[in-house]
Amino acid sequence: MKKITIISSVALAAGLIFGAQAKEYIGNHDKGKEPSFILTSSTPSFETDFTVAAEKTVNAVVCIKSYTTRTRNSYGNQGGGYDPFFDFFFGQPQQRQQPRQQKPSEPVQNGLGSGVIISDDGYIVTNNHVIADADKIEVLLNDNSTYEAKIIGTDEASDLALIKIDAKDLSPIVFGNSENVKVGEWVLAVGNPFSFNSTVTAGIISAKARSLGQNKQGGMSIESFIQTDAALNPGNSGGALVNLKGELIGINSAIYSNTGSYSGFSFAIPTTIVKKVITDLRQYGTVQRAVLGCQVIELNAKIAKEKNITATKFGLLIAGVTDRSTAKELGLQEDDVITAINNVEVHNHAQLVEQLNKFRPGDQISVTFVRDNKSITKSGTLRNLQGSTNITKKGDFSELGCAFMKLGADTKQHLGISNGVKVTGIKGGAIKDSGIKDGFIITEINGTAVNTSDDVERIYNQIMKSDDDDKVMFVSGIYPTGKKYYYAVNLAE
Repeated sequence: MKKITIISSVALAAGLIFGAQAKEYIGNHDKGKEPSFILTSSTPSFETDFTVAAEKTVNAVVCIKSYTTRTRNSYGNQGGGYDPFFDFFFGQPQQRQQPRQQKPSEPVQNGLGSGVIISDDGYIVTNNHVIADADKIEVLLNDNSTYEAKIIGTDEASDLALIKIDAKDLSPIVFGNSENVKVGEWVLAVGNPFSFNSTVTAGIISAKARSLGQNKQGGMSIESFIQTDAALNPGNSGGALVNLKGELIGINSAIYSNTGSYSGFSFAIPTTIVKKVITDLRQYGTVQRAVLGCQVIELNAKIAKEKNITATKFGLLIAGVTDRSTAKELGLQEDDVITAINNVEVHNHAQLVEQLNKFRPGDQISVTFVRDNKSITKSGTLRNLQGSTNITKKGDFSELGCAFMKLGADTKQHLGISNGVKVTGIKGGAIKDSGIKDGFIITEINGTAVNTSDDVERIYNQIMKSDDDDKVMFVSGIYPTGKKYYYAVNLAE
């Protein structure tokens, strides 16, 4: 573990005491003489007031408790043993004792987190992992009033959820623009760590567009975090990250720690993503996710040298383009380097994801890219994974969570098959839940041969329209290695 250097609070206190009277000393080291010092009054005073932001925020942040009636073990508060992963997601550190078996019908609290009120009639945004698998959700407001909440929609990929309580005249938070925040800017985190309601901690923006490299839910990663050193602990998940105006700039989501408690690194989902996701969940029940339709690699010095790229030092190198995609429409090719979306520079994958997640299928965007060391900008229409611009609603074909590509004759011949579609771009959903992985080639569904995405959609619609309670796609197929597999894709949920 790396040692962390602590800056003495005495120096900070000195800045506060001197205020506007503080002087700057400028040394003169000419000809080896002892340095002389010039007094100047140009240094601004150190003035930072967190009270306004705190007062505007605490009433908009709630405590969320999730309960389940499923049988599970509960533990007392004495004895040894510590599980930091469990404690981060589910609140206070759990001290282990001999387990007591709960009755199946007895509600058991299995989650603790925070949420942010976004409308005066009771809509609240939180993390998906705070309310995942909950049979009952209880919301505690800052005035100690308690409500039971219902789930409006969830999005595992971004780890966001929208819930609602039956209340009026609440104090919603004011949204700020996360794209305007700067590294080094003061921020406050407001939440309920360890069940301490309405706790406010302060820090600065440490970095923007940070990716942790993997989604904590195990699915597709929609990550472009704001990194801060404001202290977050178990129970802060789903709470507010605000600027000094009290405007929401992010939803606190994760900490980076070996112990499960704060150790200097905290991460929040920026409002550019939050606003789009919760608007979609409220309007459609599911997120309208647009994709560019190409595989990319972050440009670095080694790749730039190999590809003889001199016109840019940053961007996303295209490694492949998908059929029926925006990238195909724009004429993007392998070895092109994407440098901006709608004139906003994208230096890494996280920034590209953040920009694309502001839009829906059907929206027009411009893409700036470098080809043959010349910068080009083209405009096109964003599409979804299925290659269309249709708005999708909960319970339709898009919830399979992937795209289906038609196979070429060479692939069929190599694998010794006469038909099939390739599963690609799994984002989470029924296909992922069944265990199917990217690259799997579906040859039959419920005994019917498939050759195109339309074949899959037709069978899906037949199943969903049937009166059967058990809605299942029995899928058979083959991986590129030649191994045959059978899967049952549950559509009932």
